[in-house]
Amino acid sequence: MPVNVDYKKSVFSDLKKIGIQESTRIMDKIETVLSDNPDKGEPLRGKYKGMFKLRVGDYRVVYTKTINGVLILRIRHRKHVYR
Repeated sequence: MPVNVDYKKSVFSDLKKIGIQESTRIMDKIETVLSDNPDKGEPLRGKYKGMFKLRVGDYRVVYTKTINGVLILRIRHRKHVYR
């Protein structure tokens, strides 16, 4: 059963910095993988405990689980995502 996928406003500015082709690929992956199985991502540790990451090529989708589904927090290149 698909779950609800919500996006924080900052995600849209993250997507603008990425090319259209990569953004489309990332959004497709989010809508297919996370909406079907929110447990698919890996849990983060340390100060990011309680959040999860989904790997899409060189980009990371950082999200958290909510009562209604998942909330996408950031989409960044793997070098810059945890700063």
